[in-house]
Amino acid sequence: MDHGDRTETGTARSLRGLIGVLSADFAALSANRLLSIAVPWFVLTTTGSAAKTGLIAFCQITPFVVAQALAGPLIDRLGPRRISITGDLVSMAAMMTAPILYAAGALHLWVLMALMAVTGTADGPAISAKSVFVPSVTRAARAPIERGTGLITTIERTATVAGPAGAGFLVAMFGGAQALWLSAALFGLAALITATTLRDPEPDVTEPVTAEVSGYFAQLRQGAAFLRQDGLLLAIAGMLIVTNLLDQAFMSVLLPAWARASGHGPETVGLVVSVFAATSILAALCAATFGGRLPRHAVYMVGFVIGGVPRFAAMALGIPLWAVLAVFAVGGLGSGFINPIIGAVSYERIPTRLLGRVRTLTNALAWAGIPFGGLFAAATIAVSGLTGALVIVGGCYLVAIVVPGLRPEWSQMRQGPADTSAESAPTDSESEKGTKNVRAA
Repeated sequence: MDHGDRTETGTARSLRGLIGVLSADFAALSANRLLSIAVPWFVLTTTGSAAKTGLIAFCQITPFVVAQALAGPLIDRLGPRRISITGDLVSMAAMMTAPILYAAGALHLWVLMALMAVTGTADGPAISAKSVFVPSVTRAARAPIERGTGLITTIERTATVAGPAGAGFLVAMFGGAQALWLSAALFGLAALITATTLRDPEPDVTEPVTAEVSGYFAQLRQGAAFLRQDGLLLAIAGMLIVTNLLDQAFMSVLLPAWARASGHGPETVGLVVSVFAATSILAALCAATFGGRLPRHAVYMVGFVIGGVPRFAAMALGIPLWAVLAVFAVGGLGSGFINPIIGAVSYERIPTRLLGRVRTLTNALAWAGIPFGGLFAAATIAVSGLTGALVIVGGCYLVAIVVPGLRPEWSQMRQGPADTSAESAPTDSESEKGTKNVRAA
């Protein structure tokens, strides 16, 4: 169903795809965020072990990253619609299994680890597949790419409010295992929305033609070669490797440990995360509205510092909860601008036919450090205590932003789409020789 007016060329402006991808993203990401609170808290309260809490996060995120990295050619070949639906249905089945086993007294730690690994393996490709729809549905809505990426970020942040808030309430009322029923329902809803509202995207008619290669590994190499020769995308991925690892250390171990040490419960964990996400929603909406007029590099760097560093200091200093919430509220305002900028830069530089394989590789690189975040936090707490761990991780976060941010590649953020008209993607033989003719952005 089309919504809106027709353009001068007679092509209808359609919001169906944009609404569909936003809705499917909201459901799947809400399930993902719910799991990020419910499962670590469940493990922490039933075992009392920060190390086991970090281990369960490792078991989910490692397959998530690996599957994401390897799924790109399949997304481009089979289509993002099929991959997204299949991944969400598998995640739904795994999350339905966990509470059933818990009720039967059979949800041992190794079983939960296996189920979280299955969920991560299915969820990684499904999330990446949904991102491939964004350029085409934004074009169909006759909106600038910053509008699409800003709205996607708004949905992501809204899910980060709804998921942890729901998790905190359900865990407090019924226990961590029962909260998994809601995550299963949300994964199922995401699959249904994708199946009924989205279709596989077609390349933009104004986009330079790229040569296609045959064979899974040749396509995987083609995506890797494109990414390797695009300095800006590689620099962004490098920064995200470290900051995402530290974010995971914070979310999976440091935040629950701080809440418990401060005499708070899981509802406080959900509240803190939700406050951060709520203000980041406002920033993402601003990015969707005004993103095309803002200086990308400056906004990106300032937003990263404000959104990442002060929260560690606030928790380490032991200030009252209301003050911690105020710090998180300000941090959310900075954080909300980051993903719209990253998304806009990526979609401008990656051809549609390569979106699946390049986006999955960049996402996998960005997530590569996350499996070690919980383990790193647990080890840091064991060595220096909770307060020392907060100081160390916060300091590492600041260094991870400032040092790479001084590299010259970041000046390319001010530019629009890179010119790919003179060159095309490699042929099979060129890919095997190192893809010498792949465009360097």
